[in-house]
Amino acid sequence: MQIQLKQLFLEEGKTLPIDGIIPNTEEKLWPGHPVGSPVLVSGKVTNRAGIVTLDYSASFTFCSQCARCCEEITRQMNCRFTHILVEELSNQEGEQGYIILEDGVLDMDGLAAEDISLELPTKALCREDCKGLCPKCGKNRNEGDCGCSAGDVDPRFAALRQLLKEETPKK
Repeated sequence: MQIQLKQLFLEEGKTLPIDGIIPNTEEKLWPGHPVGSPVLVSGKVTNRAGIVTLDYSASFTFCSQCARCCEEITRQMNCRFTHILVEELSNQEGEQGYIILEDGVLDMDGLAAEDISLELPTKALCREDCKGLCPKCGKNRNEGDCGCSAGDVDPRFAALRQLLKEETPKK
């Protein structure tokens, strides 16, 4: 979705509403497809006293696997974003926090994809107290106890356990 804002930069007090849908099928926008539905974008661009502000919300379905138990997660998400839009900057060091539109066109698809990517959880959990999988038998511990003893050590770490016993200072 390309939005032409050249005229808005010239007219103080003007507001341009934004409503649109960003498809979730483009691999370049959603690598790995964490977004399971089209993104609904709504908001406005306002020129108030020469400062052009973009304020919008994005609604979508987040789809992933739990990082602990591998269960599928589907969650409705609503995110709100605000940006200051400029045509150019006189001081290039202060570039952070501004969206530069040299040609007066806002690429809403790209901006929303970046904003949403930064908003997505880095570690998705089905619930905060997820117990994960048993390392021995692989059973989902959220569904109940598997009966495996907690004291069993992976045989690959047995040598490390022996070293720890040898290095323990005696009192």
